Amino acid sequence: MRASAYASAYASATTSTLNGGAVEQRRPSPPPHISCMLNFPYHHTHNLRSICTRSEPAKFCFCRASARENAKETAAWDENSYEVPRNGKIEYLDEQDVVTFLDPPKELIPLDPSSYNPASYLWKKIEEIPEERRHHLLSLLNPRLISRAWEVAGRRYDNPVLAKKSASSLLSDGDCAGSLEFWKCRTSGAPLPIAWMNSFDKVIFCSGDGKAHGRLIGGYGLSGIINSIAPLYFNIRHINEVISTEEPCDFAYEFGDGLLSLPQYPQGFPKPAKHPWPFDDQVVIYVRHVGPGVLVGQAWQEGKELQQVPKKLCGEILMVKDYFVSSEKN
Repeated sequence: MRASAYASAYASATTSTLNGGAVEQRRPSPPPHISCMLNFPYHHTHNLRSICTRSEPAKFCFCRASARENAKETAAWDENSYEVPRNGKIEYLDEQDVVTFLDPPKELIPLDPSSYNPASYLWKKIEEIPEERRHHLLSLLNPRLISRAWEVAGRRYDNPVLAKKSASSLLSDGDCAGSLEFWKCRTSGAPLPIAWMNSFDKVIFCSGDGKAHGRLIGGYGLSGIINSIAPLYFNIRHINEVISTEEPCDFAYEFGDGLLSLPQYPQGFPKPAKHPWPFDDQVVIYVRHVGPGVLVGQAWQEGKELQQVPKKLCGEILMVKDYFVSSEKN
């Protein structure tokens, strides 16, 4: 995100008048606990809107000095990747940046949203989170922010370079035979009959046919039942839009009837079985790449009957790759 979009909102807090009429940019000192929320606009100090006066010599002198000062402060700012508030719970700054970006305070809302691509900035902030910590997003993003992540990810398609990036190496690589990826998933609200989808696991694998497939694994207390009765296998197909809304997407999980016929399955995986309701009613999860190791999806029950009106199965689904398990299984 271009920090210039925030400069006007922070003009009073980030400037001071110097002799000669020049105005110097300076970094504010945020209050404790919220400091992690305010660091992301300052990662690009060179993009800050110039607010110096017409005094060119003074402008050059003071802006250069301010740049050096900002560089030193930024280095000190980034030395600690987390803070410990009074409750004693560690809060990592990178993860908090993502939360704050999706749910910014009013003073951080850009004056001109068209001046930057929010999907590009979100991708960058997720990329800065170490792989082993990205699962924190599952607990930090509430249902409203998961839905917001779907909206922001839709702006990826405005940038041809960003639109080609993939959150999953398995889904982007042509040769994926024998690979496994395990993902932790959370919805922004599932109805009672499928309440287990509020927190569940997902596995992506490649079989001998060279194509990617997957299956859902129920949350706590239900994984054994689903494993033995309904393993919930699905096919993965690259598709450009959500059929019901015509919104863009990257690919879809198509559940069909569940009776896959693959040449081989990962070791220990159960045999395919017919899907129980509602997954037997043409359920499709449309997926967007959000950032490295992070996906967001919408589940639709499109129905077997032609006259049936498609409906959302649940709220948006946040999916974060489990790097620990994936590395152990490969």
